[in-house]
Amino acid sequence: MNAEDFVAVARQGLEITILLSLPLLLAALVTGLLVSVFQAATQINEMTLSFIPKLIVMFAVAVLAGPWMLQTLVDYTRQLYESIPALVS
Repeated sequence: MNAEDFVAVARQGLEITILLSLPLLLAALVTGLLVSVFQAATQINEMTLSFIPKLIVMFAVAVLAGPWMLQTLVDYTRQLYESIPALVS
């Protein structure tokens, strides 16, 4: 395994990590923004008001996107294991 192979595997691993975390992070971002606008409009400053909706939305997104995320991770892992003989030699 030379340096180019190592960099390619590391880059692909980071890309998969970003791709898998993106739905949850975007859901938290949008929910946080909506709750912040609501809090600013109503002048309610309650910490749990921003935490609980994010938790619920992120759970819903994880349930909806979970099969896709799991399949993507399994495909990447399978491809990584299949490429081990080419990387070692």
